[in-house]
Amino acid sequence: MCCKKMEFKLIDIEKWDRKEYYYHYKDKIPCTYSMTTKIDVSNIVLKKMKIYPVVMYAIIKTVNRFVEFRTTINENGELGYFDEMLPCYTVLNKNTETFSLLWSEFDDNYEKFCENYRKDTTNYLPCKNLVAKENIPENSISISMIPWEHFDGFNLNLSKGDNYLLPIFTIGKYIKSDDKYLMPISIQVHHSVCDGFHLCRFLESLRKEIERL
Repeated sequence: MCCKKMEFKLIDIEKWDRKEYYYHYKDKIPCTYSMTTKIDVSNIVLKKMKIYPVVMYAIIKTVNRFVEFRTTINENGELGYFDEMLPCYTVLNKNTETFSLLWSEFDDNYEKFCENYRKDTTNYLPCKNLVAKENIPENSISISMIPWEHFDGFNLNLSKGDNYLLPIFTIGKYIKSDDKYLMPISIQVHHSVCDGFHLCRFLESLRKEIERL
């Protein structure tokens, strides 16, 4: 299936409000950071919905609301942002104990997105290769799940990751705490395009999206 045509809008750095911050945290003092927190997924668990596609949908839906989570350097070396992102996610092959990368078209309609997810996981899995579905789109967000452990902190160490500006999401095993089901989520971002304010605003919106679902 061919993905929808994406639009990449260039940023005029000289007129950009983040110009000073961008150069400071990308070139002068290259800096990425991550935050790990808990998300209440009680409504998903109690309704017996599949946690991975539901949370994945909520993440991408929220990413598409905020430009700082879609800002990157494209394959031509230009700074800008995509009009829409889609998920590129990991899936475990239990026989080889290795994972494969899979991507799915995003649709604002939850049911249609779940159908895309179902078709891709059916058509391309199981797979013994790193990339299960070829031609990963440039406008994709990395999402992975570690469903075997409920963690309190998670860090990725990217070698030469100064030019990787897009966020990376890692979610873990949910557990019951009092009357809630809490799931850990770690988000790694590049400080040149995303501050703590933006990250906290994203999390607030993500929580509302999951509650809505």
